[in-house]
Amino acid sequence: MITVVKADQAELDVRPGLSELFADGFKEWLGFFSKDPKKLAAAFAHMFVLDQFYVALHKGQVIGMAACTNGTSLSVKLDKQELRKHLGWYKGTLAGVFLKKEFETPFVHPSSGAGSIEFVGTASEFRGQGVATQLIRHILEHTSYKVYLIEEVADTNMAAIKLYNKLGFEEYKRREIPSHRAKKIGVNHIVSLRLGKQPSSNA
Repeated sequence: MITVVKADQAELDVRPGLSELFADGFKEWLGFFSKDPKKLAAAFAHMFVLDQFYVALHKGQVIGMAACTNGTSLSVKLDKQELRKHLGWYKGTLAGVFLKKEFETPFVHPSSGAGSIEFVGTASEFRGQGVATQLIRHILEHTSYKVYLIEEVADTNMAAIKLYNKLGFEEYKRREIPSHRAKKIGVNHIVSLRLGKQPSSNA
């Protein structure tokens, strides 16, 4: 049985599980800093703002994660000291500079009434079993934003895009990756998706 809870309300320490999912799910973006998933997981375990995350749990294991923010609250906060400790001074410093810009820039204007769904990930052995669907539906049912945005989805991640489309999200923006970087990471465009929540009926 899979249960979804706020990460800060879980009965176990979810940081190790979150960091393992993060290291696995974002390995193509993090490969420059280390090819070792355990090292990456250790380096980023500190960064999760738990009251912004939801986790899917199965038998005491974190098997899925997703964050939902209001556009002003960050879901992750990087500590350069922690990054240098695990990745070395040079790569830890670079990670602190480049990833801070990438991860700590809110996607959503705070006055827009929109929620930003971020860092969606599922453990590899549980993919294709509806974990991400359950997480996102839980967020939609337990938060009150009028609009939900999912940003920064690689155009090659067809499984994720298909899932979001099935849940009612529609593409509203597509950003081209510079050709030299696109060739290196195998991604041509970054896709953004949007869902307007239907008002509930009292009838």
